[in-house]
Amino acid sequence: MPDWPTLSLFTVAVLLLVTTPGPNTFYIITRSIQQGPAAGVLSCFGIAVATLCHICAASLGLSVFLLSSGFVFKLVQYAGASFLCFLGVKTILTPVGAATGSSLLSDLKSVTIFRHAFIINLLNPKTTLFFTAFLPQFISPQQGNVTTQVFILGGLVILLGAASDLTYAAVAGILGKQLQLTPWFCQSRRYLAGVVYIGIGMSAALAGVTGY
Repeated sequence: MPDWPTLSLFTVAVLLLVTTPGPNTFYIITRSIQQGPAAGVLSCFGIAVATLCHICAASLGLSVFLLSSGFVFKLVQYAGASFLCFLGVKTILTPVGAATGSSLLSDLKSVTIFRHAFIINLLNPKTTLFFTAFLPQFISPQQGNVTTQVFILGGLVILLGAASDLTYAAVAGILGKQLQLTPWFCQSRRYLAGVVYIGIGMSAALAGVTGY
């Protein structure tokens, strides 16, 4: 179990990370504006589950392998960027009727929203880098089992990240409801969302691993 000074310092560092906008945050904001706060909450859940997968990978040493192989790391980075660009193109090409129906959050749509958020965070190299290079600095074998410490600190990341993400989702959802009152937004929101997704993807591919 990490001591309180370590937990306090780690908490501050994590807060700075999760509140800095990056691919995950921009996806949540865009999805919330486009489809409402419920879609944003589903996105937050998908991102949290993917973070749990990163924690498990870190405890098994898989993240270290990923970071040690420059080729594999870049492959994951470009795969995530490509998925965002694909999602952007798909959003632009989706007919308005298919994106604005009364069953936006049907079972199929809910699964799709969750899956997209999960994949985006799973392929986010910033998250891998965090659990491979940053989190180990707060691990001390003298404080107990290393794996247990990884899951404790990782759980703190999930909690703080979820709090930040849900806040973004709520604010963006409210903004989206206001924008839906304007005809121009209803007609152009799929184009705006698609352009944002493509922009995030290109930024992730060209700018490296800045932002959560």
